[in-house]
Amino acid sequence: MERIKIEHPIAPTFDENSRVLVLGSFPSVKSREMAYFYGHPQNRFWKVLAALFEEAVPETVEERKAFLLGNHVAAWDVIKSCSIEGSSDSSIKDVVPNDLRPILDNSRITRIFVNGKTAERLYRKYIEPSLLEDGYPESLAHAACLPSTSPANAAWTLEKITEAWRMVLQ
Repeated sequence: MERIKIEHPIAPTFDENSRVLVLGSFPSVKSREMAYFYGHPQNRFWKVLAALFEEAVPETVEERKAFLLGNHVAAWDVIKSCSIEGSSDSSIKDVVPNDLRPILDNSRITRIFVNGKTAERLYRKYIEPSLLEDGYPESLAHAACLPSTSPANAAWTLEKITEAWRMVLQ
């Protein structure tokens, strides 16, 4: 598979009432086709959040946006652009990070979470230092890493992931 340079095609979802920001690494091929986050049918992101908030799993892009905003959750990704082969996080190169300041300055975000180890590694390298440098409190700038909801993380059952993600509610 060929590595191609891609700009992030999805705008962040947030509003002034968002309290929690969840960051992935970069949208999968399926998410890019759907034009929204966690579009692969095997990704457990929507099932996990629906279980946490005790709501039905949102199906359409509109339902997913309304679900996030209704539960005060913001969503975006660490990477603004990169070179990538398909959906393979391990192939990511030439990273340009997203600027989180517009979200943080126009919402009530108190916690940042990253979805998986790749998002964590990229966040710690590219975003956390700039947030600290810009004067954001360490309690905000230091993201908590949650187990990936990706189907590639087969070692974690839906129940185990959901339990680990409970900290999003606190």
